[in-house]
Amino acid sequence: MTPLVQAINLKKHFPVPGGVVHAVDGVSFSIEPGKTTGLVGESGCGKTTVGRTMLNLIRPTAGELRFEGQNIFALKPRDLQALRRKMSIVFQNPYSSLNPRMKIKDIVAEPLKTHTRLRGQALRKRVLELLDQVGLTQQHLLRYPHEFSGGQRQRIALARALALEPMFIVFDEPTSALDVSVQAQVLNLISDLQHERGLTFLFISHNLSVVEHIADQIMIMYLGKIVEIGETDDIFGRPLHPYTQALLSAIPVVDPDFVQEIVVLKGDMPSPVNPPPGCCFHTRCPRALSACSEAVPELAQVSPGRWVACPHVENAD
Repeated sequence: MTPLVQAINLKKHFPVPGGVVHAVDGVSFSIEPGKTTGLVGESGCGKTTVGRTMLNLIRPTAGELRFEGQNIFALKPRDLQALRRKMSIVFQNPYSSLNPRMKIKDIVAEPLKTHTRLRGQALRKRVLELLDQVGLTQQHLLRYPHEFSGGQRQRIALARALALEPMFIVFDEPTSALDVSVQAQVLNLISDLQHERGLTFLFISHNLSVVEHIADQIMIMYLGKIVEIGETDDIFGRPLHPYTQALLSAIPVVDPDFVQEIVVLKGDMPSPVNPPPGCCFHTRCPRALSACSEAVPELAQVSPGRWVACPHVENAD
């Protein structure tokens, strides 16, 4: 199947006093239409930067992002604005992603006013349709964001993201600021909308349990690089990269009779300003060899639908 979205050697470096932050350091992957790809990693690994760079909200340092075969970084402003109707994002914090001075009717209507000619009653009707799709009603139109709970605010953000009927949506940790019961409601709503509309998602999270529930494919990220890609069942059933194994071993298990080996990583994640030579994970890897500090491992396909950035995966069983 032809991918809807394809990143090719995507890089984003931020200059800072004393060096350069390698936030995203040459990642390549593809997302098929109608699928949800989860992007997982610890805080500071570059997940959010990947999502924002994919939508051209942050200009890349190098690389390509192809959407339906077009490199969006090479488009002229007019062509890019037309393409933006097909792409959207839901930000992490519903308390800061909505303008506190705007009423809900104006927040949801803003992309429609920018990209369409809907006005008056036609615009109001469309806004009401969007609110209804996310479980809100007409009585919410004239309220401000501070009058809603966290879950309701994220529903409003989702309504705004759906306004132009996009094909691709980036979810940047959309449930991390919500209570567990509200998380389930929002996740079920996202899944239902995907099945109804055939949408394609990039779901960014540090919560592996949430990603297991919603994603078809999972990408594991560490220090600006993708270290493993695979179908969700494969990643959880047989993780290959040592970092993936460590992440999965940290998930709490409800069964008191199940004994799980915990992989404890030594030290902290290195600074993205001064990443280690060779494999970015070798300073914390329990199976590191001397050669791991010499050459940067490529993300190589080890089986259909499975890629790992470790030449010693046979030692990861």
